[in-house]
Order: sequence, then structure tokens, then C-alpha cells
Amino acid sequence: MSHDGVRLWGVHHKGDNGLAFVVGHGFTNNVTKPYVARVLARLARRGGVVAFDFRGHGRSGGLSTVGADEVHDIEAAVRKARSLGYRKVATVGFSMGASIVLRHAALGETRPDAVVSVSGPARWWSRETAPMRRVHWLLEQPHGKLAARAIGVRLGGSWVQAPESPLEVVGRITPTPLLIVHGDLDHYFGVEHARSLHRASSGHGELWIEKGMRHAESASTPDLVDRMAAWTAAKIEH
Repeated sequence: MSHDGVRLWGVHHKGDNGLAFVVGHGFTNNVTKPYVARVLARLARRGGVVAFDFRGHGRSGGLSTVGADEVHDIEAAVRKARSLGYRKVATVGFSMGASIVLRHAALGETRPDAVVSVSGPARWWSRETAPMRRVHWLLEQPHGKLAARAIGVRLGGSWVQAPESPLEVVGRITPTPLLIVHGDLDHYFGVEHARSLHRASSGHGELWIEKGMRHAESASTPDLVDRMAAWTAAKIEH
């Protein structure tokens, strides 16, 4: 349950080494989608996994705010992982989920021990790619909510006030270890989003530009997931 009353549905892959990965999926995804489930299963080789459907997605309640109030969902999941007895908790977010874990690490009450952002935007209202123009059509056009429901998302109203963008808050994540991962063929957000986040972290964050990678969970190979998990374990142990 999120602290603002939204009931969240998720899964727990139990781990026994004291480390948990809290995973936030991308827009229109949920934990039962095959490529999301594959990522979760791969992470579970290196620790426990607590993953959930963001509000307005899958089996969770509420309405999607596309990254604003979802910070509360990550907060609830991190607290859940702590309550399950995990000593160290890393948040891992993909696309929309990446923006949310960055904002949570900077603004949340229960901070993670490490953060991994994959294929995330640096700023809001990005329209430089065709896929993002389609996303904004869903968000802004009168029939967008109906179309969004057809692909499994229940949208809330427009933002009254824009929340802080990842670019505005990423510098506050220090000293929590931060990894920014982005594909050089990402067709939603160009690599400049990742480079901007890295610069705004004042070099605190580590940047991986993955050759040949496209976008988010569906482009995350087993090798990449293993490397992210190994990076996380190494940073947390130190």
C-alpha cells in the first residue's frame, strides 16, 4: 500500500544474501510481461527482488500520473523490502521507472543504498522521437485515456504543477551510488538524456552507453542485467 492509499500489486523473489533489488517498470508495462519477468528472474540470481505494478498499471489500483506520484510507489516498495529483512536495497528503474527511481533517491524518505537508471529521460515533455510523440498523444488528446486503457494503462489527469525533473534533482542523490545506463540506439530518448543526467550528477554517477541497445526492459540482455547486478553488489559491499 502506497502512503497515499493506492493499493499496489507485486511479486517477491526471495533472496538470502541480504540484498534486494526494488524494480520499477516502464510506462505501459507490468511485472507479468515476459520481458519484464525475464529481467526480474535474472536479477533474482544475485539477490532478492521486490517488483510491483505502478499505480494505474497491471493489477495495481489508482491512476497513472506518469512519474509524479509514483515516487510514493517506489517508497512503499523500498519499505517493503526493508520489512522483509533485507539489509541493503537497490532501486532499478526502466524508462518511466528510471525517472521515478532517480526522483525517489533524491526526494524520498527511505533512501536506497544504490540506484540504477536504465533508458531514462532527463527532462519532461520530450518529443524528439516518434515513439515519444505517440506517448504525448495518449497523454494530451481527448481520446488518449481510452486508447491508453486499451494497452493496459489507466491515466489520471494532467499535472497541475510539473514535478521536479530527473535532471533537476539527480545532483541530490550523492553520495548514494548511481549507475546510468542507456543504449546508443534508444528510439525513445536519445543518449543526450543520459549524458545530461551524468553531467548534472557532477560526475558522481557512473555512465554506461551500451552499443547496439535500444530501449528499456525489452532491450536489456542477460549480460547487461548481470553486469548491473554485479555493479550494485560491488558498490553496496563497499
